[in-house]
Amino acid sequence: MEKTIICTVCPQGCRITVAGEGSRIDSVTGFTCPRGKAYAEQEFICPMRILTGSVRTCGTTEPLLPVRSADRIPRDRIPECMKVLRTVTVKPPVKIHDTVIKNILGTGVDIVACSELE
Repeated sequence: MEKTIICTVCPQGCRITVAGEGSRIDSVTGFTCPRGKAYAEQEFICPMRILTGSVRTCGTTEPLLPVRSADRIPRDRIPECMKVLRTVTVKPPVKIHDTVIKNILGTGVDIVACSELE
């Protein structure tokens, strides 16, 4: 299988072609820096993304609290993680970067607050 990936590591936007199967990579072409090569390999094997969303609140005038993952999570786990976010309700006080959900779905990544809730 061959996949073309546009690198987002820097503004150059290299078109990188990765060939392989599953987690085996046979060739990587089109990159101009080692970071781009590493990014393309990661994208080919297991695309990772930062999750952004919101959770419900109670005891405040703000109906929702914006949240994000503290690190990247596998892209294919995002729908499951969003289902978890829909079940969460937080109460004030919450500070920026407070953990709202620890180790979401066993990914090792916490979901943290993006704003304060007084």
